[in-house]
Order: sequence, then C-alpha cells, then structure tokens
Amino acid sequence: MTTAANHDDVDQGHTNEHTGPKLRAVAGGRSHRIKVGSDPHTIRELAREIDAGCLPETYVHEGSPVVLERVSGTAEVAAGDEDVTLPVRPTTLRPPLLARLLAEEVEVYATRMERGGSGTYDEEVTPSAAVLGAVLARQTWAGLPVLRKVISTPVLRPDGTLLQEPGYDPATGYYLAGRIQCGPIPEAPTPEQVAESREFLLNTFLRDFPWRTPADKANYLALLATPILRPMNRALCPFGVVDATMPGSGKTILTSCVGLLVGQRVLTWTDSEEELRKSITTVLGDQAGVVVFDNLVEGCTIDSAVLARLVTERTWTDRRLGTNSATIAENDRLWLATGNNLRTGGDMASRAVWVRLDPDCPRPEARTGFGIPHLDSWILDPANQATVLRHLLILILDWTHAGAKPSYDVPAMRQFTKWAQHLGGFLAHHGVPGFLANAEESRDLDDDHAEWRAFLLQWENVVPKVHVPGEGPTPQPVGATMLRRSAEPDVGPDPWDGTFPTTSTGRPLSVKALGKRLSGQIGRWRGDIVLRSEIDPASNSRTYWIEREGDQKKPANQSDSEPDEEPKLL
Repeated sequence: MTTAANHDDVDQGHTNEHTGPKLRAVAGGRSHRIKVGSDPHTIRELAREIDAGCLPETYVHEGSPVVLERVSGTAEVAAGDEDVTLPVRPTTLRPPLLARLLAEEVEVYATRMERGGSGTYDEEVTPSAAVLGAVLARQTWAGLPVLRKVISTPVLRPDGTLLQEPGYDPATGYYLAGRIQCGPIPEAPTPEQVAESREFLLNTFLRDFPWRTPADKANYLALLATPILRPMNRALCPFGVVDATMPGSGKTILTSCVGLLVGQRVLTWTDSEEELRKSITTVLGDQAGVVVFDNLVEGCTIDSAVLARLVTERTWTDRRLGTNSATIAENDRLWLATGNNLRTGGDMASRAVWVRLDPDCPRPEARTGFGIPHLDSWILDPANQATVLRHLLILILDWTHAGAKPSYDVPAMRQFTKWAQHLGGFLAHHGVPGFLANAEESRDLDDDHAEWRAFLLQWENVVPKVHVPGEGPTPQPVGATMLRRSAEPDVGPDPWDGTFPTTSTGRPLSVKALGKRLSGQIGRWRGDIVLRSEIDPASNSRTYWIEREGDQKKPANQSDSEPDEEPKLL
C-alpha cells in the first residue's frame, strides 16, 4: 500500500539560476512513500503511482512517459550561426532514469523481517531493471498530462489567444520554456503600442538591410512571424531562401533573429539525398523551432526530392537510424537556407519563398550609419531579443484582436495557400506592401524551369511544324529515338545549341533515359510552352510534340503530311 504524503513538507520544485518557469513539484516531496513487495505487486504499485503524478514534471508523449529536466552547461550563444538550444529538454523514461528519479523524489521501500523473527523494519530499495522496464512497457497513462511540444516563445493557440504564461499549457499540450522574458503582452494592444512596434520593427530593426525589393522585406517579416502563428493556422509553410549577391550582406543575421527567438539547429547542406534524409530525421527529434542550412556554396542549386517532400508533409516518416523500425515526427519547423546567388531546381522552385539582399557595393561589411550599430552582436543579447519579440507579439495580437482576417489577394501557392493568406492578412493589416510580389521574378532563379524552357523553345527549331492541307502549320510528333539521333549529328553544329538533356558527364541521354525524362514533363507548362504526348497506335510507342499557349492544334498524322517513314528534323 502507499502511505499518505506529509503535506507540511512539500518540495516547491527545482529552481534555476536562469530565467524560466519552475518545474512542477511532487505532491508531498521526498516524504512520499511507496511500499513494494513481490515483482508483480511492485509493477502494479509503481505504474499506479507514476500515473498519479508521483514524479515531478512527468508527462506522456505518444504513449511513453517523459520527464522534463533543465539542461546544465548550455553555453550562451556567441554567434548567429550556432545552434540555439532550449533550457528544458524532454527525456523518455527508461529504467536507469526512472530508478534515479524514484531515489530522488520518493521513498520506495519494502518491509523486512528482523533476524529471529522478532519484528519488522522498512528498508529503502531500488526495483530491478526488469521490474522498471515492465512498468514502462505500458502505453496507457491516462493520469499524466499530454506533452506535445516544448517551445521557447509565446505562440497563438488554435482559438487565437496567446500562450504566454511560462510552464505547461493544458489547452495545447505545449510547455513554454522561454530563454528570454519579454513581459506580459496585452490581448488588445493600444494604438500607441502598435505604432511604436511598427516603427521599431519596420523602420529601425529591419531598416538597414539591403532588401532587393519591398517584397523581400515583407517575405522576411512573414517568416519571422510564422513560428508564432503556426499553432493557430496549422498551415504548411514553404521553404525560406535568404539569398544575397555578396558575402557580408546580413543573411545569417536575419536567420539568427528567428532562431534566437524560437530555438534553432544549424545544418550543413549536402547534395546526397540519403545524408539529407538522415539529417532531417535526426533534427526532428530536437526541440528547435527553425532549422537552417547555413552558408551554402555560392551558386548552389537547391534541388532535392527529399526536401520537396518534407515541406509538403505534416508528418515525417522514416526508418529509425540503426533499426528497422519507423519513426514518425511532426513537421512543425520553419526550414531556411542561406547563401550567395542561390538557385532552385525541380519541385523546390514552387515550394520556396525568397528573401533577397543586394548591397550593390564592393564591401558590404564596411557600410556604416546603421540605426542599430553592430546588429550581429546586438541581437545576441537576450534583452534585445526580448525587445524584438515583444514588438512582434504586439503586432500579431493587434491583428488577432481585429479578427485575424486573412488576405485573399495573395498569389495561390498550392499547399501553402493557407499560410500565404494568413501571413498576407497580418502584413496587410499593418500596411506592409509587397508580400510574395517577387514570385515571378524568382522563377528566373529556377534552373530546372530555365533548362527545360530553353530545350522546348529549341525544339521548335529542330522539329519544325508540317503543313497539313486545310489546317496549315501543324505540330509534328516525334519519338525519343528520333530526338536522341538528332542530338549527335554526323556533320555540322549542334542543332540543339547545347540545350539537349545530358548525363552528369555531359553526354546526351540514352533513348530510354530521355523517354523517362520527357514523360515526367508532359503537361508541365514552362512559361507559355508545354510538352504534349500520345501513344502512336501504329508503333505502340509514345510520341511528343510542342504546344504554345492559345494554340491547341492537334499534331499531324504522318499520312497527312509526309510519305517518308520518319519525320524530318533540321
């Protein structure tokens, strides 16, 4: 049985020299006693007591009990490109950790017989690892509060209210363990507070960055606010690319401003899809609000099927490293990349939001006259981080107090349209112009789009239209074999002018590889031109032709135009 706790001696929780919430105390403190006996009895008693909350800061996450502990020895952040860890970390209960917590927080005892049987005495014991493992094997812990996430900055709840009280929030299952303290934010900021916050964020804090266009400044402010709004709108967020024409333009300062508020992990970019997948799986196990691929090689093309999949999925499923079991993690992070003269390719082109800087001078780092001098070191001070956070929260709560109206004038972004509408509404409410206005300009940074468009435009010269009586010039369908043959003419210059798809070694693709690549482009518009295809019933093989916007003329049948066995190419 369990002895009642002495409530006159209550452990008031673990205090910490750093700022942040106190951890929840055990009811009764160390005087709480649990009597154990045989292994089955001990398993039942410990499971019941843990479920009743006998251990401090114990929660349940996906069927497993976890404990929140403060992390000692975390160094102060010395640069914006370093990891920013949270002061509190959840750890899944395992037998060694459970044994330690039981020894520290409660008294587990067994009643023993005196020698000679003259009486009994109570002896403190540590249950065996097998017993502790059996206790933790259960998946149901109805008495423990559900922990969904540890966060470091206030966020909007689904009902639009601000979670800003440090500690556990039963409404969301979030635990707010902020590194910085910005004081209480009013749910209805005054006009004077809103005006002050707009002035600071727009005309002081972000004033001196060399934004290429107003859209770049608006896009960055949207990314800065995204981690705070995301629990409310539950929207998928595009990949953020912070790009510059020159080193020293301020890219890392911009990403670190986000990471210092919500916690960040900084990763090294890799072109290996396998290594990228492993990095994503590992980092999703951390409690960081933003993941930054920092300082990509100049001119790097961000083209990854793994990353394209990541930003369009709410949950990430992958094989657990070193095992054959699967791990499932909520994809609730903001993903960013920084570099100079970056480009995108493949599906990443339509899944990225660009923030571009252009100082237009030979030595950007030598510029002077800033509203906030030495901003890179200024933002490392927690007091200054609190200033930025407070002004941002005031603007967000002013928008929610006005009804949190979305904007329906933003460009459609497929899976990210909801994100664009909410952030567009927030920016429109505060008169910030240009959100996503650089989307068309950013298409020029899509290598995949540019290469395929050049190839299709040259197609019109290599595969000319044929004249069909009564219809005029009509597209000429050709197969992959004919196209491949035209890529290596016997004499003369290259008719494709260097646009023909090639292997990594620069050789034209084989017929089979070309057919696969072409099939993947069917119906995908590249500006005003698109590739069409159908099966030729005579040869039972696929043929292709080019169609311009507004010109939906059917391709010519060979019998309509040419008596030869093969279509004629230039």
